[in-house]
Amino acid sequence: MMCTRIMAGAAGVVISVGVALAPQAMASAGEAPGTVTDQVELTGRFRVDGAETAERLTYWSRGPRGPMQSTGVVYVPPGPPPPGGWPIVAYAHGTTGIADQCAFTLEPRVYYLDSLYPELLRAGYAVVISDYVGLGTPGTHPYLDGPSQARSVIDGVRAARAVAPALGTKWAVLGQSQGAQAALFTASLGPADAPELQLRGAAATGPPSNLELLIPLAGPWIPRLPLEKTPAYVAMLLAGLRASAPELDVDSYLTPTGQEALRVVETECITEANARLADVPIGEMLAKPLDDPALWAAARAMMRIPTDGYTIPLFVGQGLTDMEVPPPLTAKLLAELTLSGTDLETHLYPGDHLGAARAALPDAVAFLHRVLGPA
Repeated sequence: MMCTRIMAGAAGVVISVGVALAPQAMASAGEAPGTVTDQVELTGRFRVDGAETAERLTYWSRGPRGPMQSTGVVYVPPGPPPPGGWPIVAYAHGTTGIADQCAFTLEPRVYYLDSLYPELLRAGYAVVISDYVGLGTPGTHPYLDGPSQARSVIDGVRAARAVAPALGTKWAVLGQSQGAQAALFTASLGPADAPELQLRGAAATGPPSNLELLIPLAGPWIPRLPLEKTPAYVAMLLAGLRASAPELDVDSYLTPTGQEALRVVETECITEANARLADVPIGEMLAKPLDDPALWAAARAMMRIPTDGYTIPLFVGQGLTDMEVPPPLTAKLLAELTLSGTDLETHLYPGDHLGAARAALPDAVAFLHRVLGPA
């Protein structure tokens, strides 16, 4: 593992998204971001060692076009909180799919329940997980829409604090894959979006970046690529665009194979969808090039991770044998963050997509201690 750390002053927050944020003022009183509409205590398989309380919440957040609901879970450490309340680590999860049954918190996941969450709780942090809008709630999940995912994370922290008074205002975000993209968008948007909270840092492993640059190059000529899960990822992205931006007429870009691919990802989770679509070349899904300026602008607004304007420290980890988020794309992101003077800690690991995330955990926890301080 190689590690570099670049630190410089960064001022201001640049929100470089084309899809307008839905501010709190636009929501009715009952739909204000973070408003909890349902609260259930978790038992059995969903309990975590070291958590005094565990609750699943349904709360209002903000999607691409306005208020949408999300679900999430909050785990609180045992004992009396430190002065100011328990600091919070918001965990932004990786790709599970876009169908409702794929919501991350609906399925017990051994690594997280037995390893990740207990380690964060032992470190003295409350843990808040968001499923993101449209996963298990009305509407289609806008996959890889970074601003929506960030708002789901931010509003999940608001919701958790509404039901758990022992939680403080100091927090950080930790994310993997899709969640790493969400974590970086949260770092960019969070300080201005939630000034009542104290966002201290963001840790991201395997963040999908620079994908928007590939959109105008895509067309029927693309063969099967030597990467993992790419057809399913592309189908989920297009399905999210079709739902959130109907004026783009995404169906007009799809062949019958493409239409079927979107049907698959809208009804099956990522593992099953990948098994169905792994051998489908992306070109067979597309009836014409994706070179319409409006489509590219929408993709940029969704996926382009900001590379400057951060006011908090960042941690980025990348696997050198990652075949889902290729290292060259992350290298470009890291170079641009460095050139902008971002307070950036970078780690490279020899593993693949998930292997690097697990290898990064000790470094990520050390980063969290640096920005949040031990409880």
